Amino acid sequence: MLFRGRTVTAMLLLTALASALVTLTAAERWLLEGRDLEPQAGAAPSGDGGLTEREAARLGEVLDLIERKYYVPVDREKLLEGAIRGMLETLDDPYSAWLDKSEAEQLEDSLEGTFSGIGARLQVRGGLVIVESAIKDSPAERAGLHPRDVILSVNGHSLVGVDLNEAVNLIRGPKGTKAKLLVQREGVAEPFELILVRDEIDLETIFTRLTPDGIGVIEIRQFTLHSLDKFGKALEELEASGMKALVIDVRNNPGGPLPAVVSIAQLFIPKGEPIVQVENRQGGREVTVSQGEKKPYPVAVLINRGSASAAEVLAAALQESAGALLVGETTFGKGTVQVSYESHASPGSQVKLTIAKWLTPSGRWVHDEGVSPDIAVEQPDYFRVARLSRERTLARDMAAEDVKSLQIMLKALGYHAGRTDGYFDAATEEALKAFQQAEDLPATGRTDDATADRLEQRVRERIGDPANDRQLNRAIDALRARVAASASDGGTAEAGSAARKEQAGKSEAEGK
Repeated sequence: MLFRGRTVTAMLLLTALASALVTLTAAERWLLEGRDLEPQAGAAPSGDGGLTEREAARLGEVLDLIERKYYVPVDREKLLEGAIRGMLETLDDPYSAWLDKSEAEQLEDSLEGTFSGIGARLQVRGGLVIVESAIKDSPAERAGLHPRDVILSVNGHSLVGVDLNEAVNLIRGPKGTKAKLLVQREGVAEPFELILVRDEIDLETIFTRLTPDGIGVIEIRQFTLHSLDKFGKALEELEASGMKALVIDVRNNPGGPLPAVVSIAQLFIPKGEPIVQVENRQGGREVTVSQGEKKPYPVAVLINRGSASAAEVLAAALQESAGALLVGETTFGKGTVQVSYESHASPGSQVKLTIAKWLTPSGRWVHDEGVSPDIAVEQPDYFRVARLSRERTLARDMAAEDVKSLQIMLKALGYHAGRTDGYFDAATEEALKAFQQAEDLPATGRTDDATADRLEQRVRERIGDPANDRQLNRAIDALRARVAASASDGGTAEAGSAARKEQAGKSEAEGK
């Protein structure tokens, strides 16, 4: 089977799709030119599917035996597709995958518009379906699905050991339908359930605001084909409004096309400085350098565990080559590059294949390690609290993860100052009654659907209030200090750069 390189210039973000289907694509030259990669030394001889006569005979022998002797009739196309998927699975690479025509069309359709799903980016590793990030304001985020959570089952169907596409098909569904997920979380003793209502996912990607004292904030929720235009326009508007410093927020940004990231990075990195390196299988490196210029104001980048792939490229590039300050949490750690190839023999189908590593400007490979912040700041516990179960009532003397979530919520809302270990004691009961009374709900001291809904609504309101965003506020404070230092030094932009160098290597852990 022959494949040709596709001109893929966007990270194809589907809701509830595996990372292998939606990750950083390829280096800019490959993407823009759409070239086939050159044959590598030691590659298999050319021929039908790249197989030698003996290799083709081995596969054909098994195929023939199954078709003639298996006890029930089989679908030849499914056998062939299974062989292809099997080859890719032996790579033990969660980012390489076979897409049949239907799956490939879904990816193509995802370039524009909104989509129905849970809004999570997934991967399969070691036979487990792992959350890479949840899209902001999606059902996955609202339900409290976290990066590195393991989804064990959906609606009673086990996901352990299933391939990427089967997991996706089970999780995906029409708007308004429910997905009951059984989730295993690091540090939590027992798996717990989350019930999500599938919805349309808004792919609007750029959001901005300006503080009264001139600190601009640009949030990039994901990188797309249109990111540069939207980001550039937002930046121009902030600068025209008298912006003195900038926060770029790529938290929970799952990535996107490398050209988009390079274009945005060039707005801040001086000409000739490196943005990213791409290393091929022989160890050869291609360095992309900036053609732009440094901004005269300080920049900070917000990152967290859900910042992956292209988001990590931008954070590392601005940190190492533009003196930007990174604030938040260590990122996800995806350091590989994928290209999509379209099948000649199976029109419409594609292979997404890892073809290289990407490295930071200094040559660091962040795969499985992530990009570390200069100032480490954890969000409050309630930012990551799981939704409450609607299938059982929480009451006095119960012990469960749901009770722990309840206690964290009540504490965040100012009703509970006691234990948060998951045991429903008298203090928890009184705190719950106080909340119910304040919200004009029956003060039973027990949970019901109305109480759970109202609790989660109030917590979401707190999370959505910038005043409660520790990471954002710490970044703004750091930039204010740099602006003040720059002003005291006569307004030179170098003050910010000097402050950045002093900060490098330091980490400030702030309260959970």
